[in-house]
Amino acid sequence: MLRELKDYALILLGVTIYSIGVTVFMLPYSLTTGGVAGVASIVYYATGIEVQITYIAINVILLIAAIKELGIRFCIKTIWGVLTMTFMLWLAQRVLEIPDPAHPGKFMLPQLIGDEVFMACVLGAILEGLGVAICFQYNGSTGGTDIIAAIVHKYKPISLGVVLMLCDVVIISSCYFVFHDWFRVIFGFVMLFISSTTVDYWLRRQQQSVQFMIFSRNSEAIADAIVNTGHGATILDGIGWFTHSDRKVVVSVVRRREQVTMQRMIYKIDPYSFVCMTEASGVWGEGFDSFRAGKKASKERNIKEHVLVCASNNDAKVSMSQKTLGDYYDVRNLLQIGCDTRKEFYSVILGQEPRKRVAFIKKFFGFDAFYLTKKGTVTYIEGHYELPEHPITEFASLDEFKDFLEKKRKK
Repeated sequence: MLRELKDYALILLGVTIYSIGVTVFMLPYSLTTGGVAGVASIVYYATGIEVQITYIAINVILLIAAIKELGIRFCIKTIWGVLTMTFMLWLAQRVLEIPDPAHPGKFMLPQLIGDEVFMACVLGAILEGLGVAICFQYNGSTGGTDIIAAIVHKYKPISLGVVLMLCDVVIISSCYFVFHDWFRVIFGFVMLFISSTTVDYWLRRQQQSVQFMIFSRNSEAIADAIVNTGHGATILDGIGWFTHSDRKVVVSVVRRREQVTMQRMIYKIDPYSFVCMTEASGVWGEGFDSFRAGKKASKERNIKEHVLVCASNNDAKVSMSQKTLGDYYDVRNLLQIGCDTRKEFYSVILGQEPRKRVAFIKKFFGFDAFYLTKKGTVTYIEGHYELPEHPITEFASLDEFKDFLEKKRKK
């Protein structure tokens, strides 16, 4: 619940920043950007209808279509983003507007940085990009062309990026029919480029990781402290060549935003330790990015799609399971996933009953696992790696287990 509340609060922050970019830098300088905000700005320049009215009207239509085509779960945070964006656009205009000297009784938005149109273009695009990036980071959306792209992607094999780009090109180009000025169109594309670059930079920056190599005489205490914070740590053996004495090296990878916390923790335990920190440009695995990026290439090379672990090193059981389940599944034994039962930590698995065996594999290795008994019954566990608990299913035979997998695969 706290995580969800945090998401909603930060989506509100994102739309507030976006609204400031639109109201302070875009509208007073007659600039246009992509998305529904761009459409609303063009309507505003042509008719005087305030942007939030057009913005909410278009998004209501799109949200109705999205709920019908994509389901309500997809739209909950989008609805929140649209409603808060509408309110913040209205509020920002009410706060900033001043009397229009050319039209008594009417109001206008002031140009706060003078006649610097290009600077307004840059600053407005940065704020809009930052606002959108914060919304994306916390699973939110400001609606608009995002919904169109998601619906098109559902029915046609067209990437979301291509659809968004086409929509933005059409929207920005159409401002020519209002101003009859190609410079306004060029400024629009400059805003689109800068805001897109800001989104990419912010999201990439938030996902960056750093690797710590910690040389300390108190390496075990440091490793324990790292693990207690929910991160992983590995201790390597080394030799200090100046003193020719044994050394332990602690290696850990954390998100960049946790860098300072890690440094303070190390200093508190051993202020005389030697620490080397480097940027990790790509980190895949638990708590970081997924390996799934290469899935399409795997299909083209005819590589088996899904790994299942048979909680045994019995070659006959593994072979029989592979033959029954078919080539779509890659059935592996314990040794093939690094579970060497000859070692003390892993040896405990041999004395456990089937449910605990498969749960052990899921917890420490992440793979979906099953156990085949001598009677032919199957105990199976599946689910996302990071879930605290996973459903366990029992089957009377391998054939029944295969039918279950095939039905799930078709869904």
